Amino acid sequence: MDYFAHISEDLVRTQLLREHLEKTAELAAGFAETINESFVAYMLGMIHDVGKYSYHWQCYLKKSSGYDLSIPDELCERGTHSTAGAAWLLNNMSQPESLLLSYTILGHHAGLPDFYDGCGESLTSRLFDDGILKTGLLEEINFGEVKIPEVVFPSQKIAEMQDEYKHLWVRLIFSSLVDSDYLDTEKFMDNNVNAARGTRATLAQLKVKFDSFMEAKCASASQTQVNKIRAEILKQCILAARGPAGFYSLTVPTGGGKTLSAMAFALEHALKNNKRRVIMAIPYTSIIEQTAKTYKYGTDDDEKIKTMKERGEFLFGEENVLEHHSNIDPDKELYMNFLASQNWDAPVVVTTNVQLFESLLAAKPSRCRKLHNLAHSVIILDEAQKIPAEYLHPVLSVLKGLVKYFGVTVLFCTATQPALTGQIGSSNTCIEGISGCTEIIKDPVRLYEKLKRVEYMVYKNDINVRSSWEEIAEELKKVSQVLCIVNKRRDCRELMKYMPEGTIQLSGLMCGEEISSIITEIKQLLKEGRPVRVVSTQLIEAGVDLDFPEVWRALAQLDSIVQAAGRANREGKLKDDSGNPRLGRVVVFNPESEPFGEIKIGAQITSSLARKAGYFDSLSAGSFNLYFKKFYAEHQKLDKCDYEKLLVDEADCGRFQFRSFAEEFKLIDTSGQKTVFVPFADGEKLICQLREGHPDRRLMSRLQRFSVNIPVCLFNDIYQKGGIEIINNYYVLNNGFYEPGKGVLMGEFYNYDDRNFIY
Repeated sequence: MDYFAHISEDLVRTQLLREHLEKTAELAAGFAETINESFVAYMLGMIHDVGKYSYHWQCYLKKSSGYDLSIPDELCERGTHSTAGAAWLLNNMSQPESLLLSYTILGHHAGLPDFYDGCGESLTSRLFDDGILKTGLLEEINFGEVKIPEVVFPSQKIAEMQDEYKHLWVRLIFSSLVDSDYLDTEKFMDNNVNAARGTRATLAQLKVKFDSFMEAKCASASQTQVNKIRAEILKQCILAARGPAGFYSLTVPTGGGKTLSAMAFALEHALKNNKRRVIMAIPYTSIIEQTAKTYKYGTDDDEKIKTMKERGEFLFGEENVLEHHSNIDPDKELYMNFLASQNWDAPVVVTTNVQLFESLLAAKPSRCRKLHNLAHSVIILDEAQKIPAEYLHPVLSVLKGLVKYFGVTVLFCTATQPALTGQIGSSNTCIEGISGCTEIIKDPVRLYEKLKRVEYMVYKNDINVRSSWEEIAEELKKVSQVLCIVNKRRDCRELMKYMPEGTIQLSGLMCGEEISSIITEIKQLLKEGRPVRVVSTQLIEAGVDLDFPEVWRALAQLDSIVQAAGRANREGKLKDDSGNPRLGRVVVFNPESEPFGEIKIGAQITSSLARKAGYFDSLSAGSFNLYFKKFYAEHQKLDKCDYEKLLVDEADCGRFQFRSFAEEFKLIDTSGQKTVFVPFADGEKLICQLREGHPDRRLMSRLQRFSVNIPVCLFNDIYQKGGIEIINNYYVLNNGFYEPGKGVLMGEFYNYDDRNFIY
């Protein structure tokens, strides 16, 4: 009989199982070549679906697809076809490699399993009965139909690898297998989709474009002090890029041109060290859109981009920069990029910390599929200080594993560099940081002095004296262009009560679409020199290209205050009444509202350090090292999800709790919140489409730009008031509970434990 792997939806075409295994194996071998495991990946490709060489499974496929409806139901047994390949591995190969690889076969549809009973069916329960392998899983399989290549173990890489990093070896091979399986299936089911993936430029080709662009940019730039410093930073990045793979840091004050200089380093380093792609991870979606525009077109100015598109001018171009985050609008995205978001098959990827690190520690095939494309890449961690302290252990561990064993170079890029080397934390929470990191800037302290563009002031000259929102509002009214950043969404609303009409509000209670449009509006008002007062949560404090003459910042972490200061006199163009250069003004105040969590810890440390007069104006690169050492030492837990216990349980024996750990590891804790879609602008039309039919992936992607995460208690209050409709199992906010310019309406006196969910 013919054994099928797939049957087309029109029931006209069939793919032989032998053909699918061979093509998957060939693709997997190519993907795994970067980690020197081509033979292993080829073998896995050949056995991943051997469970389909079962008479009963073939009957199930033919009957369920409609290909042959005459088959009796009693002959159709779906079973779990992935267990046979895993059982074959354990029955024919020595441990521990066979055990490690069995995770990949078991998980190629359902996801990497736990070894012990935990979350979902475990490897043990699926393959063993009282500790004895279930060889009965192999009895019905026609192994005469498949030629399984012989692979000699142990693998040199896994034999030399520290136990802590063996899960990464499993994940990258798993990724090679899963992506190959998906791509071959896609090509059979709809070759038009596969062809639409297209081809892209190489990093060498992009570097030619980049060098030409930077040469023209530097030649046309006015010879200001700031531009001279940016040119020197660029030069130092290119020189440092010629070093070997490893950890690097780029410590440059805000406005020093980090976005382009970091890419200059990445491209130069990639060509010198045979790297395959550049991945930039950013903590905030509000920064991602701006950064992606810069790499696509060489500017983030929408008016200039419009003109450039008309002329066919660009830097890397849309097809070579994959923008991957929850707020991406698929209608404004190339279809080839929509497809590339599945596996990051693009030379430049701009994404979120959440997407990068949760994928690295995920169990689901759809999340892990991209991981093989991280090998031999340059990863830029922009605003590196925003890596959540409570997840520092697993994040640093996977980064160290990627660098040590998989050819990755990591660049920590920020104005406020965290202390990530050596021992981190206190005696109770101590973790091992990275062993060494090369700083690109020769003299960061001197650079901070040269790029000084603001002067700090502590309101009331005492950081410990609290001020009411009414007091702060009276001070803000005196300034025509001012940005005030507070710690919580409720703080934002409270301060807005006292602000004059026309004041702009920004907070995580607004959907991404409105936040983007408001930031564009603010940029235009500043460009035109018109009055503009903005009250915002932290979503605007880092990376967003805004240039106010004055910024007020509620007491918080030291790095947050300095990042907020980067929105003041960003370009160094402020002049006094006589036309002479002057500094921007940054005012730090202690608000009436008590902060929470990491903000509270950071605020307390900042307050203790800032008791010294003139502390903020004397800040340098070394100041942040001291601050972060204190911050991590004060933090109660740098390993919230118990990394070693959950993920590396007896790792030398290959016993991992993949799925349980993936459920625990969430950079953004969504357990106390609900996602609602809001009727803002085009969101109303999309909600109508959701109401009219079944939601497809494209519609849900578009709706992400119109979503807001709100605390469960606020959700319940709105629901009880009739403000939430359930459509196709999704929550939709009614018109009366979302107001443009304010976002989700909380109720003036509603009391809840506010958490500033801003991603």
